[in-house]
Amino acid sequence: MLRFPFFSLLVPATTTTTTTTTTTTTTITLLRPLTTLFRPLTTHLPRIRTMAPTVLQSTDAQSTDPHHPTIVLIGGGNMAEAIAGGLLANGYPNHRIRVSEPLPERIAYLHDRYPTLNVLADNHVALRGANPESSPAADVVVLAVKPQILRPVVTDIAPTLRAANPLVISIAAGIRTEDILRWAGAKDVALVRCMPNTPALVLEGAAGLYATAKVSEAQKETAERILGAVSKKVAWVHKEELLDAVTAVSGSGPAYFFLVMEAMEKAALDLGLSPDVAKDLTIQTCLGAAKMAQTSPDDLATLRRKVTSPKGTTEAAINTMEEGGVRRVIEAGVRAADARGKELADLFGKE
Repeated sequence: MLRFPFFSLLVPATTTTTTTTTTTTTTITLLRPLTTLFRPLTTHLPRIRTMAPTVLQSTDAQSTDPHHPTIVLIGGGNMAEAIAGGLLANGYPNHRIRVSEPLPERIAYLHDRYPTLNVLADNHVALRGANPESSPAADVVVLAVKPQILRPVVTDIAPTLRAANPLVISIAAGIRTEDILRWAGAKDVALVRCMPNTPALVLEGAAGLYATAKVSEAQKETAERILGAVSKKVAWVHKEELLDAVTAVSGSGPAYFFLVMEAMEKAALDLGLSPDVAKDLTIQTCLGAAKMAQTSPDDLATLRRKVTSPKGTTEAAINTMEEGGVRRVIEAGVRAADARGKELADLFGKE
């Protein structure tokens, strides 16, 4: 398992969130670097709006601090660490965060990395608190385990979920809400399904969220704030199946850019640049282009045209890529990811 000691120098992140309407067609831009290529997949995703950071609001009467609900993360892997670390970096009280992690070596790592973080080896103890008389029960439960083991985990803690009725947030990829609710044995659980991505590990994530009918507006805001601790963009979708498109665009998307950067770096090496120079120029070019796309009022096609001088070097490169079918290949890849997401949901959700 990889380790990411990435919370040494943290700056509170500005979070952007999204809401949807009940209209039958909603056209949006979720992640600008991909929308012009994959317009059919992103047509129905919601519009992003800017949201200033605020404190979390408790959505359950059991919390004694209405501004800081008790958050329990089931699973102590990289994404759970990112969420806990992001919350702590933004000033969230450490005694209001508990992590449940079964592996002794991972517990030792988390204790060493975050001395004030409450890490426990038992899910039930984490949910109710080590001392039920003085420790508040969980207001929010974040299911942060691998999809393959989510079912036995949910089945095991189901009685607690039914009794305490916390807000439940699942970040397990590919597991539909209907399956989680079935495993929990209750349809009244307020459940939010989330698809984050790996840049959350460096607090630059993008996440798509879907809420079941039992989730209140206050609980949706709580979910936004928790995911906003590690994600710069948070977007709600009004249909759960759209999370497969989110997965195909932003969930898998970092790998697409890594592949392009990998190809650019290799070309730079073949042209004679040193490994350090090839890597540094490739990465900074990617960062700079993304920043321009993020801050410019121009759309992506206009930005591309502005860089592409007639009969110049960029035009020669672009023409070669277009002749090679770069758009078709990338769009086919994104659609393949969307289809595979649906297949995995069917597989993981089997009785």
